[in-house]
Amino acid sequence: MQKKQLARKARILRWVMNLYPPYLGAGIKVRHISPDFRSVQVSMGLTWYNRNYVRTQFGGSLYSMTDPFYMLMLMENLGRDYVVWDKAAHIEFISPGKGTVYAEFAIDETILSDIRQHTAHGEKYLPKYKASVRDAHGTLVARVEKTLYIRRKPQAQLAGAPQ
Repeated sequence: MQKKQLARKARILRWVMNLYPPYLGAGIKVRHISPDFRSVQVSMGLTWYNRNYVRTQFGGSLYSMTDPFYMLMLMENLGRDYVVWDKAAHIEFISPGKGTVYAEFAIDETILSDIRQHTAHGEKYLPKYKASVRDAHGTLVARVEKTLYIRRKPQAQLAGAPQ
């Protein structure tokens, strides 16, 4: 896909995700998706509808704000020759979220090369990626570890398609 098309796709996805009812309802905002889908920034304010019994960020909302991004970023960067799924996740709550919280996600060419190497002959690969949720002061609120399932599609292997 050409750079202009990918950048347009990033802008449209950001807009759509900000209107996605579960994100809209939880107060989650996708602040930025880079034109090359290599970085994403997300925030979530504390509101009456994402606040728990003790008036801090609801844990499910903290997880939701981190859920799809590594999968989406890898799908866009690896292309149609790959299957990419979320497989597992673990969240550790460190401190209460008492205001707006933020999460950032990034991938680089090293990560993509590692995936291509591990899946070159059709093997499944289960890499783990970490994300941190922090408040406006930089205090760690939660740590999230995502395990993804990645495999090169059989058609791509048979056709000898470039990776």
